[in-house]
Amino acid sequence: MAEPKGRPVGGTETSGCRAVPGGTGITVLALHASKPPGVLNLQTALLKVQNSHPILNSRLHTNPKTNTLSFVPSPTPYVQIKSFSLSSTLEILETLYSPISNPSVSPFHLILEHELNQNPWQLKNTTCTTDQDMFFASIYALPSATWVVALRLHVSVCDRTTAVSLLREVVGLMGGGDEGGEVNMEIGNKGEVNLGIEDLIPCGKGKKAIWVRGMDMLSYSVNSLRLTNLKFTDTKSARVSQVVRLQMNEDDTQRVLNGCKTRGIKLCAALVAAGLMAVDKYRLENQKKYGVVTLTDCRSNLHPALSHKHFVYQMASFFDTCPADPASLEWYETLWELANKTYKAFASSKSNNKHFSDMADLNSLMCKAIDNPTLTSSSSLRTSFMSVFEDPVIDDSNDKQREMGLEDTWGVLQCMALALPLQSSTRSEMDGWIVFVCTQHHCTRESKCRGWLMT
Repeated sequence: MAEPKGRPVGGTETSGCRAVPGGTGITVLALHASKPPGVLNLQTALLKVQNSHPILNSRLHTNPKTNTLSFVPSPTPYVQIKSFSLSSTLEILETLYSPISNPSVSPFHLILEHELNQNPWQLKNTTCTTDQDMFFASIYALPSATWVVALRLHVSVCDRTTAVSLLREVVGLMGGGDEGGEVNMEIGNKGEVNLGIEDLIPCGKGKKAIWVRGMDMLSYSVNSLRLTNLKFTDTKSARVSQVVRLQMNEDDTQRVLNGCKTRGIKLCAALVAAGLMAVDKYRLENQKKYGVVTLTDCRSNLHPALSHKHFVYQMASFFDTCPADPASLEWYETLWELANKTYKAFASSKSNNKHFSDMADLNSLMCKAIDNPTLTSSSSLRTSFMSVFEDPVIDDSNDKQREMGLEDTWGVLQCMALALPLQSSTRSEMDGWIVFVCTQHHCTRESKCRGWLMT
């Protein structure tokens, strides 16, 4: 079979490429194991994955004359794996601990945050090269004879669905399975790496009259200036990404899921409602509006339809505003009332194909925010209060993974929504529901968010 050819970066991918140098749009997958993973075993698994999914074998090429970007597959699949001994890992952990650190944060958690803040795509790291790797891997030896395998990827080649599939394939291959797909699944009609999302939108669903597009752009711009966002208590220190992990037990999980099911709404709506109600000023100030971005996987709605085994960025977003109504907070059903309201707004946008028709508008506005950070609060590039994924990830861990010594897996995607991202996963055994919150400054409201969900 012929080697896949490169292709220009698409519109949505371009906005991701613009955001990543500033720290937004880095995906980290981390595995915590009680048995040494082995560099050779991991290298073999990654090579098989790259052969099956050429987009992961691509480099981001910048044409200095035209200032355009393109994906160029490398002739030989290769991912350099950095290996950190116990002493090297302890040195890293010493720099991450601080007097205000939560003592319950595990070394595994800190290594995950450390990986999120490693940004080889920063401008200062790329000024001398026109080609950038998109895929990095590391192995850390932790105290108590455990290890962490960390995979770090550029968001333009790895959306949330790709991250989940990649993690499962790597784990399966390291365990001796054959989880790789066929190369021809990932090659476009002209032999190039799979097309971007804009080239796969069904005919007619992404079109919009010029005057309508202009009005929508103006509406998005004006409304964004009226939105309420979280304030930064520390605007001088360097911005870093941190993660808050919340876990519910089986009973609380079932209560939330049943509440969503009986009301005909999805889990993302309950997350949005709980997040909004966890904001202190939400209960104190009238007529406040918060922007919420909902990310959805478009693969099944594209033409031709794609599966989760197609590795490329195929997430679209919806931007909605949620009005605050403090008077209703006195009622027990407030969370579900708010969840219903937010879900109806999202469902209406999706049924009207706004995730396709508004894609170019939101990409353009995102790039404008990146070029003009002072238009956002504390130059944070935060343009909405929070972002959520439409559907949770189902954790289908099995006995084979436990035999490998796999104790835990985390996946964190720094959302391109430029907001406070919430990522949810549900264990298949229903033994707990986990929410990841990734922020540029540590969020102190996570207990309130969890409390509202459990009410």
